[in-house]
Amino acid sequence: MRENERHNGGIRCGHTARSCGCSGLSRRSFLGTMALGAAALGTGCVRTTALFAPPRPKEVIDLGAFRPRPTVRIMTVVVREKPPYWLGWPGTSYDLEGWRKRYAETFEQCAKRVGVQLIEESQPLEEPESVGPFLKKVAAEKPDAVLIHIQHIRRWPMAGEIAKAGVPTIVFSPVGMAFTGHVKSLAFQKGVHVISSLDTRAVEQAFRMVRTKRQLAETKLLVLRGTERKEEVLGNLGVTVRTIPRVTFEEMFQQTPVSEEARYVAYKRFKEADDVIEPTKEDGLNAARSFIAAKQILKNEGCNALTTDCLGMVTQKKVPTPPCMAASIFQDAGVTYGCEAAVWPAVSLMLTSYLFDKPGFMNDPVPETVKNVLIAAHCVSGTKIYGLQKDDHAPFILRSHSESNLGVSTQVLWPEGKPVTLVLFTKPDSLIVDTGRVVGNVQTPPAGGCRTSVEIAMDNIEDARDVLGFHQVVFYGDHRRDIEAFCQLYGIEAVHSPRTHAEAPPAPPAAPKKKAAEPSPAEKKKEV
Repeated sequence: MRENERHNGGIRCGHTARSCGCSGLSRRSFLGTMALGAAALGTGCVRTTALFAPPRPKEVIDLGAFRPRPTVRIMTVVVREKPPYWLGWPGTSYDLEGWRKRYAETFEQCAKRVGVQLIEESQPLEEPESVGPFLKKVAAEKPDAVLIHIQHIRRWPMAGEIAKAGVPTIVFSPVGMAFTGHVKSLAFQKGVHVISSLDTRAVEQAFRMVRTKRQLAETKLLVLRGTERKEEVLGNLGVTVRTIPRVTFEEMFQQTPVSEEARYVAYKRFKEADDVIEPTKEDGLNAARSFIAAKQILKNEGCNALTTDCLGMVTQKKVPTPPCMAASIFQDAGVTYGCEAAVWPAVSLMLTSYLFDKPGFMNDPVPETVKNVLIAAHCVSGTKIYGLQKDDHAPFILRSHSESNLGVSTQVLWPEGKPVTLVLFTKPDSLIVDTGRVVGNVQTPPAGGCRTSVEIAMDNIEDARDVLGFHQVVFYGDHRRDIEAFCQLYGIEAVHSPRTHAEAPPAPPAAPKKKAAEPSPAEKKKEV
């Protein structure tokens, strides 16, 4: 197996597939062998152009359609003193009506970008007595959240009364409407998110929080493992988890032919890769079949996301390829595909996808003790790490699944020097959240382990060995405060890894060894 070489900040193979004599294929080699092998794959005398022609839309299950798009409604209201008034922030020189209209237009634009509906209260609330009638409207409308725009420093008590209604409440206070004490009166209350800023992007992100909660509640996560069929709901998150027998995937894969869609999916992924090392044309087509099979099962079950016992299927040789390439494509489309039938990591992948429109990277945490960094390692990573709507993707190399040396996985090269956030649900009301900075990408070989292995220098954690969790989800950008705000708005405890080893929680005690059961009288007699 040839090793990779660093080149211009990226990674390139040091040899072509032919010159080094290895089994890897360059992009050009892959396309050529795909065409030459058409007859062997049952395509007959299909021309190369037809071999890679996009499938007809009616034959394809739209992957993006699995992403939940619920109707989300947010009521908005302005609270202020009745103008004109004398003195008091924002001041008599502040154009109250002009800025009220400007902000209303901005909020509407934010809502359109996020995909939520705003229900605007036509008149500002200017007297404490006006809060009661407004709350009756809230009770009648049953919105998913309320946005309060404060326009006078003395109207915070009115915002507090509205927040008591129990509807998730976003408070937008432009600079000049509050002192520290005013903000603190609401800022740390469960069910409330206070924005004291001129930056309206924070309001757009708050709208995403509300949308995310609804998306989670409308998500059905399909788990393929074991032999039983069952269903449960994950507490206040509302995610429905449906478990079905693993054999469902094995059978669906066998039923999935090498179709025009399979050829196109393989062609497109190999074409976008910066290099192809181990995978063959057969690996590419099998990976594409796995992708199509996953879509078909989701459609059959009426679900929105999935996680499979992938290692079990590969270990027992039930399928010829791990689903790594399929999972990466799913993540790039905003649809969660988790590894190892692990539920909480899959829900964590949903969180990054819904809340930030970015794919997450579920991983195994490896402490590197010489550099004191955390290595996030797995064979599945999305490539559109900068955002689902972005045209560019991180550079990636197509590799085999390292543990089995089968199939196609993506070695994604995360940009060095850039911030990342780590999250992991451990239960419906508890979420680990930490941040760090990418300092390198580990190569396999010389390292063992998974293909995408990202070195992260952790923030606020002195020793990488103390990072909490397993199968955390890493995603691009520093979003710690946004995650904490989401947790507060919906009553979730945000847990951080300990700053020092002295603060680390003690390791759980080892389970006591079970005493061997005493033989029954009948067994004793039999032994005699």
